[in-house]
Formats: sequence, C-alpha cells, structure tokens
Amino acid sequence: MCPITLDGVDVKQKRQEIREYFLNTFELFEKMFEVLKTDDVFFQKSEVTRHPMIFYFGHTATFFVNKLISMNIIQDRINPEYESTFAVGVDEMSWDDVEASNYQWPSVDETRAYRQDVKDLVLHLIETLPLSLPIRWESDMWVILMGIEHERIHLETSSVLHRQMPLELVQEIDDFKIYNSSSAAPTNSLVSIPASKVVLGKKKDDVYYGWDNEYGEEVENIQAFKTSKYLVSNEEYLEFVADDGYEKLEYWSEEGKKFLEESKAKYPVFWIKENGLFKYKTLTSQIDLPKKFPVDVNALEAEAFCRYISSRDGLTYLLPSEGEYEAICNFAGVGEVIDEEEANVNFKHASSTPVDRYSMNGIYDVVGNVWQWSRTLMHPFEGFEVHPAYDDFTVPTFDNKHALILGASWASSGNLIVKKSRYAFRKHFHQHAGFRYVVTEKKEDRLKDIYETDELVSQYCEFQYGDTHFGVKNFAIECARIASEFSINKSKALDLGCATGRASYELAKSFDEVEGIDFSARFVQVGTKLKEEGSIAFTVKEEGELVSHKKVTIQDLGYENIKDKVSFWQGDACNLKPSCNGYDLILATNLIDRLYNPRLFLDTVDERMNKDAILVITSPYTWQESSTKKELWLGGYQDENNQDIKTIDSLQNVLGAKFERIHVQDLEFVIKETARKYQHTIAELSVWKKK
Repeated sequence: MCPITLDGVDVKQKRQEIREYFLNTFELFEKMFEVLKTDDVFFQKSEVTRHPMIFYFGHTATFFVNKLISMNIIQDRINPEYESTFAVGVDEMSWDDVEASNYQWPSVDETRAYRQDVKDLVLHLIETLPLSLPIRWESDMWVILMGIEHERIHLETSSVLHRQMPLELVQEIDDFKIYNSSSAAPTNSLVSIPASKVVLGKKKDDVYYGWDNEYGEEVENIQAFKTSKYLVSNEEYLEFVADDGYEKLEYWSEEGKKFLEESKAKYPVFWIKENGLFKYKTLTSQIDLPKKFPVDVNALEAEAFCRYISSRDGLTYLLPSEGEYEAICNFAGVGEVIDEEEANVNFKHASSTPVDRYSMNGIYDVVGNVWQWSRTLMHPFEGFEVHPAYDDFTVPTFDNKHALILGASWASSGNLIVKKSRYAFRKHFHQHAGFRYVVTEKKEDRLKDIYETDELVSQYCEFQYGDTHFGVKNFAIECARIASEFSINKSKALDLGCATGRASYELAKSFDEVEGIDFSARFVQVGTKLKEEGSIAFTVKEEGELVSHKKVTIQDLGYENIKDKVSFWQGDACNLKPSCNGYDLILATNLIDRLYNPRLFLDTVDERMNKDAILVITSPYTWQESSTKKELWLGGYQDENNQDIKTIDSLQNVLGAKFERIHVQDLEFVIKETARKYQHTIAELSVWKKK
C-alpha cells in the first residue's frame, strides 16, 4: 500500500485514511506470519543473533504502546510484561538482549490476543486524538503514523527472517506468490550519467511521513559517471562464485574476511547447492536458480564482487554513493512515490522479478525488485534533529558500520517506497538486497568523523567525562563513591538512568558486576562505545556555532581492567525486564522527576533488590508536565488542604514500609552549556536500605 499524505482539508476524511492505512498494515503483518507452518515455529530463530519469531510478532504492537506512553498520549499500559519483553532487540546492538534464558515468551494465542487489544486501542485513538492538518511531527497523530510505518519496516524484515527459515518450517499461502522465470539473464552494460548537482534530504513540510534521518539537506556536485544498466543478476554473480571468489581473500575487506570466517559462506545465503547445481530459496519454496533475478547478497559480498570485476576488466567498479544513486534516479525520472506499475514493490510479487523487466529511461530497476547497497555509510544531514518519541531509530546507526540501502524491494511498502526514504543495515546483514555498480572518478567515500554532535548527548559527555568547573566535583563519580560506601554487599549494581555511563564504570571499581540502563539509546551507545572501541569523541559548544572537540580514552580514565564488569542496556525504569533483578545496589541518578510514573517505579523497585540492598536516589526535583503528568508528581505542589508536598516526604511515605532511610545530603553539579553559560544545580541525595 502506498503511504498516505500528511496534508488535506477534511479532518474526518484523513482519520478514515489513517484508519484504513493502519488496518491494512496491521492485517498484512499478521498475514506474513501465516507463512510459519505451525505455532511452534514462532519460537524458532532464523539465525542465532536474532530473537525467536514470537518477539517480532509482538514487537510491533508493543511499539505503539511504548511510544504512546513515552509521549504521555496514554497513561495506562495494556500489558506491562509484554511491553517489556517485546521492547528491544532487532539490530545486533550490544544493548539488544537476545539471551534466551532472560525471556519467558507468551503463547502465540496470548500474543494474538494482545495484538487485538493494541489494535482496538489504536483504532480508538485514530478516532479521538486531536487532529489538525497538515500532520506534523509535533502532532499526537504523528506517533500513530510512526507506529504504522515501523510495522511496515518489520513486515519486510520479517519476510527476510522467514525466508531464512528451513523450508520444513514454512508454508506457501495464497497472498504471497512468486514470479516464475527460467530464462538467461541479459548481458550487463554501462549507461552514462551526466554531471549534475543533487540535493539530498527533505524539508519538514514534506507531504509524506519521514524518519528523522531523512530531514535536513546535503548538496553534492556529482561528476559524470557510468552505472550498470541492470542490477547484478544471479547469472552475472555466478561467475564470481564459479571462479572461487569466496576463497580469494584479495577481493574481501577486513570486515568481509571476518564475515567469511564466521559464516563459512561459499555463495549467497539464498542459494542452495545440490549435486553441483544451485537452487534458490524464495520466501516459502525452493526452485531452480532463476538466472534472471537480481542476486541477493550483503554489502560485503557486493563489495567483493566489485573488486573482482575491477581486477577482471581493468576498471574501478564501486557501489554507488548516495549522491550518485540520486543522480541515477533523476536521470531515470523517478517520482516521489514508487508506482507498483513501474517497479516491483508493494508485494506485487512475493519474490524478485527479472532484471530486464522494469525500465526507466534505459536503466532497469532503478527502484524496486531488491534494495541496492551503496558505499555511503549512514550519517545525518545538516539540520538533523532527533524525534523525541524514537531517539533510537537512527542515532545508533551513526557509527560508520551501517551502510545505506536504497531504492526499495518487492516487499517494501509505505514510507519504504518514498524516494527520500533512508535505511541502513550493518554490512553483514541480509535483506532483500542486491546491487548495481558504477564506474566513477570519485573513489571510496571517506569515513565520517564520528563525534557525538547531538547537543544533549554532547552536553552529558562533557558533564560526565569532561572538566570540572567552579570547584564542584564530578557528579557521576561522587554518586558512585557515596553509593559504594553505603553498600553492604557488592556483587551486582544497577546504574539506572546511567546516561553516558560514567557512574557505571566508577561502580565497577567496587562491584563485581554493573548494569547501566537508560531509556535513551543515544546515551547508552556512548558508554558502549567506550567499552568496545576504547574511546569516545564529542563536541562541546563554545559560542554560537563554534565548538571544540574532545576525546577521552578508556586508558586515560583507568577503566581498561574493569570494563568487562560493565554492560549497558536500553530500558524503561518503570517497566524493566524480569531479568533485571538480584541487585545489591540501585543508583537512580536524577531520574525520579523524569519518569512518566515515578510511583510505579518506587512501588516495585524492592522486588529487584537483594536483602540489605541499598537504593540511592538523587534529584533536583525539577518536576515538569512534559515528563510527568502533574497528578503523578511526588512533590512540588500544594494538596487540597494547601499543604506543601515535598518530594523527600513522598519518598519516605512510599518507601518507608520497605526501606529505612539512612542518609540524606545535598550534592552539587555543574553542566556546561557554552563557554560562558553553566547550569549550577543542587540535587538531594537520599540513601535507603532495604528492610
């Protein structure tokens, strides 16, 4: 289904459009899971780095609830356990917990019933949420559209995972029929693309929904180059396989060599070798290798093939850059939204089609059929902003490890078939993705400098890892020191609201194991990067647009020998996973007044703590309705009797039955905003011993 537009004049009609779009998405997603032969298959993994399929079946539904909760659009969860279990774990990030022993999955029928409850909720909200046109990302309805487009993504990625399942675990269904082709592939050739100026990105007032990374602008002058007329077909790629391309390491990058070592790959993942001949794995069947179909490979395989034919032909073949791909689209006359009459998209077929079927100005499959790997790594455009509802969609991919895929596949729909859409995957990932090649004077794109440039994240990096100011000690270090001094047992600690992770590392000096958990993946990835890569770099705002650059290393910080004690996870303090338990210390730093339901956290925190465990809470008590509905504040207001309600008293009232308050003190901290502007704040730190 094509995406709906954000504009219009009739609110009632727009609600109906959104309703139909949601229902089509929700029901098609469930239809995709009918490919799994039995309910037992839902609990199988297609590959070891992923969750069992039941996770993905529940994930898209919980996404609606979790985002609606985080944006204060709804107040009550449908099923807190499910909304924790199905929350995170789709991209092999180190904070994606895929350890099977940490999960107790519900049954398929229970998950279906839960999905129905979510469906009913969303339909109600579509009818009742405030709505004005055009819909902009500040609108509550934008969060609904976000949930719909998120499920469209998982509709496609789930089809990839199903395709990776053993044949005996899947079944054909009438809604997903493959295209039959058995003829030979055409000989590829090069088409000249003239020099041009391209403008990447889109404006905030674009008529179609967009993810945060799509907004902004990047202007690039593209030199004249040549591109392959066709996507690389199975037959064209077969030459590389037959010539032992997977054995000749000179064609493979270091990352590619690691992929070969770990995967033991000798040919593409959807090829099956039987009696010296190749078969081909479709979504639900095995057929003779369709020579005319585009080959499905990961980025590492595509790069290796380009090096192979470069060696063969004496030319330099590369994957196209994002800018070059845009130039190809402009040359081909690609419209804003891909039309399924012009390309193989939107489940027109449940498979690829021949590479010579869809021509656009003499170039075939400019869009559709399979995604096309590029040599451009995911990066933000000028003007990039993070959407507050989904800060972990794009930012974790700004790591020089995620390559852009362009142009959509046969399983793409919704935002995925909008020309300006941008998606990225790690180079070893398999999608319905292939490639075309270019011959260009411009060589490999340089790696983007990876500095934490998000203003809030950079500010916290400076706060936790930067200089001290005005004689005020490092707040994270002091919190960890005080918490450690009061702790009786020191086996396992939780740094809840860990931000960029400094206190987690400090706690590891005293504790055997430390988990740092934060709601924001933007924060979590900083602590993770320090552990995995040994350093973090960030910008510090000095004056206006002027910034300075800083870098800290794990050696300089003295954490090299304790880093393995620390792990970082993305999580919701009000709805932690069941596996988050057995703590001797929970440090909740400047968290309580930022929770959407602080009482819920306090009522249940004891369940996660050992005997004699210590709870440390710090906060400046800056209550605000943007974080917490006023009726849920623990302090900072007068009650019906005109009595002042203070947070420390509420903490005593709520925690007093289960905890003994053993210490209270003020603790200062300073946050640098610019070279001449600082926030000087006094938090109250309270220490509570579990009775």
